[in-house]
Order: sequence, then C-alpha cells, then structure tokens
Amino acid sequence: HNTSYVLFQECSKKQKNDDSQSASVDALSSNDGFEEKCDTSKHKVLAVSICPQSLPYFAAKFNLSVNDAARRLCGFLKSLGVHYVFDTTIAADFSILESQREFVQRYQRRNQEEHALPMFASACPGWIRYAERVLTNLVTSHICTAKSPQQIMGSLVKGYFARQQNLSPDKIFHVIVAPCYDKKLEALREDFYTALYNSQEVDCVLTSGEIVQIMEQKNVSMKDVTEVAVDSLFGEIKEGDVVRHDGKRSDGYLEHIFKHAAKELFDMDVKEITYKALKNKDFQEVTLEKDGETVLRFAAAYGFRNIQNMVLKLKKGKFLYHFVEVLACPGGCLNGKGQAQTEDGKPDKALLNQMEEVYAAIPVRLPETNVYVQKMYQDWLEGMDSRKVQETLHTKYSAVNQTASGLDIKW
Repeated sequence: HNTSYVLFQECSKKQKNDDSQSASVDALSSNDGFEEKCDTSKHKVLAVSICPQSLPYFAAKFNLSVNDAARRLCGFLKSLGVHYVFDTTIAADFSILESQREFVQRYQRRNQEEHALPMFASACPGWIRYAERVLTNLVTSHICTAKSPQQIMGSLVKGYFARQQNLSPDKIFHVIVAPCYDKKLEALREDFYTALYNSQEVDCVLTSGEIVQIMEQKNVSMKDVTEVAVDSLFGEIKEGDVVRHDGKRSDGYLEHIFKHAAKELFDMDVKEITYKALKNKDFQEVTLEKDGETVLRFAAAYGFRNIQNMVLKLKKGKFLYHFVEVLACPGGCLNGKGQAQTEDGKPDKALLNQMEEVYAAIPVRLPETNVYVQKMYQDWLEGMDSRKVQETLHTKYSAVNQTASGLDIKW
C-alpha cells in the first residue's frame, strides 16, 4: 500500500498548499482533518477518474496518441498502487443528457416562469463560484441544476460502482485528475458530501500538471510505462478507444443542447453548427432559424472579460440568449491552469495548440448512444424521471451570503 501513499500525500499536501494557486483559503481552513482523511487504512480501494480534457495534455506533452496516453497514464497510476482507473466521459454523458432535458423543460415554461431562461451551464466550478459569491440572485436561479461531470463521476463511483463491488462507499478514496484548480474547491462543496456514502463524492483532485510532477519525482518517463487498459464501471469490461463529445475545447454542452432542442422543440435536424464570433473568439453565438425567424439563440462565453460583458447585458435586460455555455478559462477547459502553463506560469500557447489538435481528432460519440448510460437509468436510477435521478444527478446553486469580493477568484 505504501506506493499508493504517494497519491494520498500528494492530495493532502496539495490541499494545504493550494491557497496560493486558487481561491481556496476559506474553503480549506475548515478542512484541517484532511491528513486524517488520507489515512490509507480507512480506505481499502483507491480509484482515479481522468477528465477527458486532461488526456490531450498527456498526449501532447509526451508526443503520444491519445489512446496511448490514456493507457500509459493508467499503467503509471496502477504502478503507484491505484486499483481502478476510470474515464469520466460517461459522467459527462449523464450531465449532458440531464442538461438537455432541463433546457427543453425551461424553454417550455419560459412564459410562465420569469427565471426559466436564460439557462447557464453548470459544469465549470470557477464560473459557479463567481456566480454564487458575486452575482448572487441575479444568475443563480438560471444555472442548470445538473451536476458537473466531476461530481456525477463521484456519484457513479461511490454509488453505482461501490454497490457493484459490494464495497461501502467510504472505503473508496476517489481522486479526479483534471485540467483545473477550481475543481479542488468544487469537490469540497457541502452539497457534495453524501450522508448516505458517509463521504465526499470526490475525495481529492489533482491537476494534470501535478500528476506529471509525481512522475518526475519518481523519475518515470511516460515512454517507459507499460500500457494498461482503462477500467470501466462495469466489472470486467475495459474501456475501448477514447471518445469525446461535440464541442471544440470543452464538454460541448452548447452543441449537444442546441441539437437536442432543435429536434425536440422545432423538429429540426441540425447536422453542423455554425459559430459566429462576436467581440472575440471566446464569445461566439449560434442561432437556429425557422420560417425566417430566429427561434434559438445560444452563446459560448469563455473567460472573465466575456462573462462580465454577458452579466452587464443581463443587468440591462438586453439579454437575447436562451442558453450560454460559460467557462472561466479563455479557450475553455483544455486551457485550464493546471495543465496549459509553462514553468513560470505563462500560458503555453504551443502546447495548447497541440492539445486542441489532439482533442479535435478524437471521434465524437453522442451521449444518447451510450447503451450503458441507458441501462443505468433503468437499473440504477429507476427510470429517467425518478426522484433518484434528482438526488444523484442534480444539485442546487444559490447565493452565498458573504461579503466576497471577486478578488479571491483567480482566473
């Protein structure tokens, strides 16, 4: 067990030191028990889930194909004593499906309910933190209630997988590898502590860059690691080749929700989506025309400057969009500060370009076509409209009552 201790140590150390990296001071001061949480004797099983936007980083950095990178990363983690390595794409499947359904419902209620539209995406924890602390009631009721892929993965690992393996959920220590520091704070949210599991859904988040640091400390090169197939949540079955969702640099909520809404609400099949860049390449809009009028208007707003512009429009009552995919990082999740920076903290443009190429080349699989997801809705979640779906896949965002200045949020 002592090799896997490296990860635990890394987790507890990172939790203590990240104040400088991110907005975590207040969140972590209440979390002094982290060392004791990392006592390996309590946890029998160490599981690591890897975000889809982290894989292109390992592929680009070590000049590997994305499938090679996934299998070598899995091999490396298992050499540290990790028992299971998962890919969080399946959690994004659930998150997208739930967001699509919620958007259609909100659209249908738009005339009865003042806060039904616009709907804002909820997958980016930097944005959520800013929305709850700084923007408060202006936007919180507009945020999609679907949990982010990270937190759904927590429910899948501690809920579904633990049950399959006959494990008590608090015996699993669940680590997420992500492109971004704000994911660490998201894991600590109180609404993601599950009394039923007696533990957080996600126990620790390490950035892609921190995994590379562990490799360097251990003098391991990705090239020398044995390839091991990535595990699935379904017993002996292993993951095949890496797949992704639509969208250029993130989980593609905008594209999936847009196509779904076009079909459900207007019976239109949209094959290709045309983005129109407005003020800059990180603020783009997508519209659907029917019989000469614009029936859907979506936007992608990435980076703080664009988010502020968007909020100004909302305040002035000049908000035309039905849905906005909001991401705190300019350039989206691939450009997360946990992976797209050079040693001295500057953006690594060349690496980002490589990551974008790698990501774009991954084949797209629609969440609707994932048979495992359909099966889990039936077997585990008791159908699509059940109370269990609400409890497992959704949460609520609300204004945080505190005099938070926007300054503790470093994007």
